[in-house]
Amino acid sequence: MARRTRLLSALALAAAAALVPVQATAQQSAHQRPAPPGTPCSAPVKPASQMTVESCDSPDRIIEKAANIVPTPGQLAWQQRGVTAFTHFGMNTFTGREWGSGTEDEKLFAPRAIDADQWMRAYKAAGAEQVMLTAKHHDGFVLYPSRYTDHSVALSPGSPDVVAAYVKAARKAGLKVGLYLSPSDGAELPHAWHARWVDEIRAKQAEGKPLSLPERMALEDGDRAPAGEGRFGNGSPVTERTIPTLVPGDDRAAAVRSGKLPTFRVKADDYDTYYLNQLYELFTQYGPIEELWLDGANPWSGSGITQNYDVKQWFDMVKALSPNTVVFQGPQGVRWVGNENGTARETEWSVTPHITDPWTGLGSLPNDSTDPDIGSRDRILDPTVNYLQWYPAEADVSIRPGWFHHGNEKPKTPAQLMNLYEKSVGRNASLLLNVPPNKDGRIDDADVASLTAFGSDVRRIYGTDVRKQGPAPYTFDRIAVREDIRHGQRVERFAVEARVGGSWQRIAEGTTIGHRRILSLATPVTATSVRVKVLESRATPHLGATTLHLSTTS
Repeated sequence: MARRTRLLSALALAAAAALVPVQATAQQSAHQRPAPPGTPCSAPVKPASQMTVESCDSPDRIIEKAANIVPTPGQLAWQQRGVTAFTHFGMNTFTGREWGSGTEDEKLFAPRAIDADQWMRAYKAAGAEQVMLTAKHHDGFVLYPSRYTDHSVALSPGSPDVVAAYVKAARKAGLKVGLYLSPSDGAELPHAWHARWVDEIRAKQAEGKPLSLPERMALEDGDRAPAGEGRFGNGSPVTERTIPTLVPGDDRAAAVRSGKLPTFRVKADDYDTYYLNQLYELFTQYGPIEELWLDGANPWSGSGITQNYDVKQWFDMVKALSPNTVVFQGPQGVRWVGNENGTARETEWSVTPHITDPWTGLGSLPNDSTDPDIGSRDRILDPTVNYLQWYPAEADVSIRPGWFHHGNEKPKTPAQLMNLYEKSVGRNASLLLNVPPNKDGRIDDADVASLTAFGSDVRRIYGTDVRKQGPAPYTFDRIAVREDIRHGQRVERFAVEARVGGSWQRIAEGTTIGHRRILSLATPVTATSVRVKVLESRATPHLGATTLHLSTTS
């Protein structure tokens, strides 16, 4: 049986008490023997953000490795931010769509203004510490004047550089910045393939067969060709390329020649070259970037068009340009929580097992990310597992039914947002809350009101421990428990006990803790002391502060 340790920690309400470890016996299973000296499994296990599972690793050693998987500096900073505001803004804002076709006229993107400062005020009111913009969604329309496509704001009325305005406003507001650059790109679909596909869709419709969302959008746009150069899934050869690929009259030429701007030699096809060049533009022109969001959707995969990405080259270039950037679906980055409801699992592990090297694919979890079990002992000890890494969850959700702004939709209430906060941030995940601006380039007043009230409630409830409001006894109905994740995530099961009327009572239980675990009580409890018992752990736990909160007001 793999090693399990126990710890009893007491948190006195009258005074902050130290965490006191209780000695626990941990005997090696009889069938486990130390690895022979000189083998990969004989060296001490040292903390790292990714480890290889060796064929000679015993189950105990694999669990020991899992207990010593730790976040990178970028991941640690990312998880401490808690809430990121997502900004879906682009061509779909003006066409009323959720997924565009990539054939839209650039002049349709015509915001009356872009009040990015107003966006940031709304996001900060909600308590966001990071913001993230869709620099390019699946339709391929780019919100900055890229050198590599005409399907961008450069051909829109006023040629607004939305990315520049967004980043400037975010930095001014003291917010960290993320950018979303969709790998899928409808504007780059091959023109001949697209024409055949539209004909097939018309025939399918004539037969009375149901159409998918991408098919319906393509049919609406009729015979308009994709706006780009047909690079997505075009079967072009992989050859040596240089990033950045300088264009005629390129304003960066001198900086590249002098070495002021770095260059990268890659082996890529047409689309990967295009995508790498856009990543390079974003990181060198608008950085630093704290998070890069790589959506895994491919709207056209079911219709016979697929682009094979060489993602390792993407990850390598991002790492070179911005070492602390966390990449959504990237190695030692962050992962999708498995739904778009903004809720994490009751048992949410930041340490995950992988069959393939995380540097070689998007996501690369051996079990689908919608599975209820992502990182249990059973998952980690599965014989197919070859890697372990720190890979925390990000819970995405929109304040409205859609991701882009639609005038007939209403935002979630402050109470609904609070529920999402407690089930995401309060379950060892980050909340990625989408709040889309409207055609006027502003966030609707109704959304602002909901965000402001929600942020006020979070600060009222979780901004102060009730112990700081006066002498014991204390009344509370929320308990926030934390691990010091600089040492990894180790707790597998714990309980909270309160001293009520002179006797100890168990008032809550949980499985994983991670960065923060919020436990909601059905009714308030009045107690003089509280203690946390770690019942099962992968190694000696390192607990952080435990705080008490009251959600109700008198």
